[in-house]
Amino acid sequence: MIDIYTVKKNDPDWIIKNDLFFNLNTGNEELSERDTEIIKEIDDAELKDDKRIQTKYGLGTIRNLSSGCKTLLNIIKHPEKVVCVEECGPNVLKYIFSMDNIKIYMSRPTLTDISEDTQFRFNDNEIVTGSAGYNEWWSREYERREKLDI
Repeated sequence: MIDIYTVKKNDPDWIIKNDLFFNLNTGNEELSERDTEIIKEIDDAELKDDKRIQTKYGLGTIRNLSSGCKTLLNIIKHPEKVVCVEECGPNVLKYIFSMDNIKIYMSRPTLTDISEDTQFRFNDNEIVTGSAGYNEWWSREYERREKLDI
């Protein structure tokens, strides 16, 4: 199950600024083989032993990873935290939506591939399944927001 929160909270267990959190925390942690594979898959970058990355544009530091890749690594390395996914593109969201037991923040939907057996729990309340459930929940949420003029 993926917990989705749609209202931002100022809470130490929330990661809203993914680049900053990654640069100060996650990027300084030991990276696993899985992390290295994700860096290759998402950013087409090869992680070197000294935490530099080789891309088609040249050699850079791990801080040069895309915001989406940093967000995904933050989720993997800190599954107890709620992580903002609003800077992620469909390629990263597809990966995130295939995960289980994670918590994310998004204030609006993003179109991406969603497996029909993926379960989402919105705001610790309503549970929906698959792409149809996800899209239906967001449709009702926009109707609610329109009625409340928010």
